Amino acid sequence: MVLCRDEKSKAVQQAKLGGSRAALFVYAMEGLENMAFVSVAVSLVTYFNGYMNFGLTKSATTLTNFMGTAFLLPLFGGFLSDTYVSRFKTCVLFGCIELGGYLLLTLQAHFHTLRPRPCKGLNINNTNHCDVATVGQSAILYSGLYLVALGTSGVKAGLPSLGADQFDERDPKEAALLSSFFNWFIFSLTIGAAVGVTFVVWISDNIGWEWGFTVCSIALFFAIVFVCMGNSFYRHNVPKGSPILRILQVFVAAAMNWRLPTPDMTEELNELHDKEAGVETEMIQRTNQFRFLDKAAIAKSAQDVTSHTTGPWHMCTVTQVEETKILLRMLPIILSTVFMNTCLAQLQTFSVQQGVTMDTRLFGFHVPAPSLPVIPLLIMSILIPIYDRVFVPLARKLTGIPSGIRTLQRIGVGLVLSMISMAIAGVMETRRKSVAIKHHMVDSPDPLPMSFFWLGFQYAVFGAADMFTLVGLLEFFYEESSVGMKSLGTAISWCSLAFGYYGSSIVVEVVNKVSGGWLANNNLNRDKLNYFYWLLAGLSVVNFGVYVFCASWYRYKKVEVKQLAYEGEVGDVKEVNVNG
Repeated sequence: MVLCRDEKSKAVQQAKLGGSRAALFVYAMEGLENMAFVSVAVSLVTYFNGYMNFGLTKSATTLTNFMGTAFLLPLFGGFLSDTYVSRFKTCVLFGCIELGGYLLLTLQAHFHTLRPRPCKGLNINNTNHCDVATVGQSAILYSGLYLVALGTSGVKAGLPSLGADQFDERDPKEAALLSSFFNWFIFSLTIGAAVGVTFVVWISDNIGWEWGFTVCSIALFFAIVFVCMGNSFYRHNVPKGSPILRILQVFVAAAMNWRLPTPDMTEELNELHDKEAGVETEMIQRTNQFRFLDKAAIAKSAQDVTSHTTGPWHMCTVTQVEETKILLRMLPIILSTVFMNTCLAQLQTFSVQQGVTMDTRLFGFHVPAPSLPVIPLLIMSILIPIYDRVFVPLARKLTGIPSGIRTLQRIGVGLVLSMISMAIAGVMETRRKSVAIKHHMVDSPDPLPMSFFWLGFQYAVFGAADMFTLVGLLEFFYEESSVGMKSLGTAISWCSLAFGYYGSSIVVEVVNKVSGGWLANNNLNRDKLNYFYWLLAGLSVVNFGVYVFCASWYRYKKVEVKQLAYEGEVGDVKEVNVNG
């Protein structure tokens, strides 16, 4: 087969794009965007409680609902990116929406009439007498918050896939760079978050919330500028239609063919032929799981296979069926990682409130309690380069896997570390309460004579857990997703965080009712937060057992890629088979 010169020139030009140079702009946007988002996420409990006069439990619940929404909405952004617009346009569009949310929060923080009168100077047990936010004030708050949630969701869906698209996973050299990309993507996320929870949180705490939100707005503006600067260097994806529609077609076709026997030979099922496949296509090999879906690809006659007179709602391809199977296999994996993120939510809510009750001085400098999450971020920023530059090359020589170890193994290590972190949190809270009792400060609003850096142990271990699990999830869902649903696959990986935060709100409510009020007081010194942490540690052990079962059952996809390769001056075709 001889390709026309235009196709050859276009493909050669496409091969020159992408790579590490293009990924730099992705790293820049991720660092700046996450600096803004995380600085808000870790300190909103303080803002709700101290400036919007929300109670402690309502503050924690409002934050977890906001975070849950921010990590659930990437499903919408991923669908939009795969179906209608490119990943680059998705990032720019949703970045502008997030910027609008920060500007609205800035206005509310600046104008006193847009928020209730601050509740200060009251005894810790009398905060119920504070002014309540009006309907209008609450509407402004929630509008700003959920514009931020919607905006960051689109960025989270499109940006990792945009960066990963710059590396060809079928090329052995670029496959190693692809694995490295996810490590450095999380590294840029970590550095941005570290700046956010220190510099931006300090500004909010000491200069004013309006200035903190202003810094977030400026960061988002430059994040959008940077990702736009890289436009001419990117390999842009072409939307391949709705992955949800393709999945629905498989279920409908399988239901319509339910009376037909499932063929044992793959050759008896429908698949794209070379002429129909186009310049480049990915053909996913048949698997034995969910065999009832194979009925969707049954060719009723030889004429059906060659002429394709039967519509996609009556007969699908093997690749389309396997695309659906991949999604079904992914669901138990994502669900078994949800509980880890329920534990993570506690470090951003109750652990921050623990820090507020403790001595936050460091060498005479007052450190805001919401800056505590900088500890796991620092741990991650140290471990990621070591993991990528030392561990992965050594493991790659032993296993032959580009990423060193399987992504599911990496996720499992993170789950083990997360349950250790919760156990440590229970021990630290027991010690903190004993200090309050010993110094007769149970009802005192003054800081306890105990450094808040004691909480650093639980944060540090969870930072290591996050380094393994978060990177592993992103890489797993990108690599395992089919070509036509990379953004949606990445979005699904963020859903673990979403359900974790939503689950946190439910867990807190259920524990309060069942336990008789472990977390019902507005005073942590009288709550049973240590019992709550130990309960989470025990449930994490059970969750890990479920994950091991799901990971053992999972089957990695195997693909055959038919790709055009140019040799010399002639447009020759070379078939490349890649088994993932």
